[in-house]
Amino acid sequence: MNTQSVIDLPTFEALKEAMGADYIGELLQAYFEETPQLLADLQQALEKQDCETFRRSAHSIKSTSNSFGALNFGADAKELEMMGREGKLEGAAPKVEALHANYLVVKQALEELSHA
Repeated sequence: MNTQSVIDLPTFEALKEAMGADYIGELLQAYFEETPQLLADLQQALEKQDCETFRRSAHSIKSTSNSFGALNFGADAKELEMMGREGKLEGAAPKVEALHANYLVVKQALEELSHA
């Protein structure tokens, strides 16, 4: 899978330009630290059927991912956010697993872009 299919380059470049090339690395580092924790929170909330924590975690993943241009990943998180908002977590487990797997792809693509 190529970087461009994972990350929307105009969105990433706009953020990089707005924040400055030096600062984008710090933003990415924060994203790489926070997102695995949010994914863990999402999994725990699913296990506890805690819809509000599930919704909040998915919302945070969606927002930060979209700002980096990971729009498909953000859309997947938004779908989970809506499930939490509606209080319907049936069928969420495979979607959470897919989000975990896709995060690694997003992380790799963002790392490649940050070193470009």
